[in-house]
Amino acid sequence: MKGRLILVLVAAGLWTAAVGVRLYALQVVGHEEYLARAARQQRLVVELEPPRGAFYDARGRELAVSVEVDSAWADPRQVADPAAAARAIAEVVGGDPAALAARLAEDREFVWVARQLDRGDAERLASLALSGVGFLKEYKRYYPMGQLAAQVLGYAGIDQQGLAGLEHAADELVAGRQGTKTLRRDARRGTAASPLFGGSEPRPGSSLHLTLDATIQHLAERALAEGVESSGAESGSLVLLDPRNGAVLAMASYPTVDLNRFPESSPGTWRNRAILDAYEPGSTFKMVTAAAALEANRVDPSDVFDCEMGGITLAGVRIRDHKPFGRLTLTEVIARSSNVGAIKVGLAAGEERLAAAISAFGFGRPTGVELPGESGGEVRPVERWWPLTKAYFSFGQGLTVTPLQLANSFAAVANGGTLWRPRVIAAVESPEGEVRVAPAEALGRPVSAATARQLERMIEAVVAGGTGRRAGIAGYRVAGKTGTAQKADPGGGGYSATRFVASFVGFAPARDPRLVGVVVLDEPWPRYHGGEVAAPVFAAAVEPALVYLGVPPSAPDEPEAPDGLDAPVPDEPRFEGPEVALPVLARAELELPPAGGA
Repeated sequence: MKGRLILVLVAAGLWTAAVGVRLYALQVVGHEEYLARAARQQRLVVELEPPRGAFYDARGRELAVSVEVDSAWADPRQVADPAAAARAIAEVVGGDPAALAARLAEDREFVWVARQLDRGDAERLASLALSGVGFLKEYKRYYPMGQLAAQVLGYAGIDQQGLAGLEHAADELVAGRQGTKTLRRDARRGTAASPLFGGSEPRPGSSLHLTLDATIQHLAERALAEGVESSGAESGSLVLLDPRNGAVLAMASYPTVDLNRFPESSPGTWRNRAILDAYEPGSTFKMVTAAAALEANRVDPSDVFDCEMGGITLAGVRIRDHKPFGRLTLTEVIARSSNVGAIKVGLAAGEERLAAAISAFGFGRPTGVELPGESGGEVRPVERWWPLTKAYFSFGQGLTVTPLQLANSFAAVANGGTLWRPRVIAAVESPEGEVRVAPAEALGRPVSAATARQLERMIEAVVAGGTGRRAGIAGYRVAGKTGTAQKADPGGGGYSATRFVASFVGFAPARDPRLVGVVVLDEPWPRYHGGEVAAPVFAAAVEPALVYLGVPPSAPDEPEAPDGLDAPVPDEPRFEGPEVALPVLARAELELPPAGGA
């Protein structure tokens, strides 16, 4: 009996010692580890997403806002029958029941069931009262005007990150800062919030006030869509600027996309063609050639050039005009869009001066507009020019530009010689209501005020009686230039005989410009001249915009067309001999003074 008692006491002592050792291990040795584990199990940290800042147009109209919506989530450990729950959820919100059932069967505490539900779907799903399924408030990006300015505004994804356009470029400004909330969970996985648990409130993003005017943007998009469809073009772009400060009033691309249905659209509709599509400008570039020669005092608008009845041979290459011309003044060269005349103007300006003018007008580098992915175009550095580079550049082939670059160069002429950085952001407003205005930025003066006035009168004649007559607007003086550029064949074998880029760039009213616009149509057919298909689109967009802005009609003394200008004429280049833009020949200086020129 005594032995049994001793055995029991020894066993009890060993058990007590073992419990003590285990308690020591748990409460002393592993105290920090188990304390942290308990905290993780008892607390749930929830990230609180902030609303993104809104986008407003120039008159305060909402273009992009964040709205609060319900999103459904589930704790798979609380879902009794994943397959049945998945079928019920899919009947309300759609989706693949099998894939959803697999998520609901995972060994996790949190999975998304359906994100950013509309009110009706959220109410129907809540009425099912499914075990383990709950709801959280999130923010969804909504674009009140649908497809308006789609490629400029861009798109924010389901996790509120900017994916394109201004949404992407200004993401750090408009995204805001996440907050957190700590919840305590009980053994039944119930939750409770308390200020004692800590956390931080989300900070909303800043809002952007844009230079875009929703009405002018709508007018531009409507005119462009009709122009692309009626001309049979593959695509098009249209930009309208305020030449006084570089503000972008409209920037349109077609085809376009409804931002509220962005995930369902094709990538081709996302492209902001006004800043991404670099193309050979063709005859619209003759303004730059004339500017170089005028600014250098090498020519005068009344100087006469022998256009050699339709063709000129340089370094063994025959370059022909679209139509035989004899002797034309510089103004007539621009109005009639003579390639031979433009070549002689470029040769008169000289290689260095032409290169300097191209750079001064901003070609060969991005404009700096606050949008992502802007192309700078391609301009060969002057030290790498071939013998015929100057000739081809003179009428806008062998180099590439974007529609925005071209519009901005004409804006410098329209405002008297100042090149502004184009901008789409007018001001940034903090969540606290502090507004920081984005100032206009002058980039330089490519031409003097006197040269700008001469260029204005010359390109006014293009619309008054030259190739740009269809850009005319009743009651307003219009200045501008047409362009019809052959596209290079993809194989590098020269220029296509059937693929063209048609364009028109100009401003109105010519003597006191309020709008500068460019229209670019890619591969219109069967009509493809800029004066035929692009100029009318300019008029269709600018005329109602001038009325909307309250711009009074021009003075009654309309400009006279240069002598001899009659019906509009096409302005596409034609070539004989090697069909290459920059033939590889021995370098030579080809300074051919224009007949009758200075």
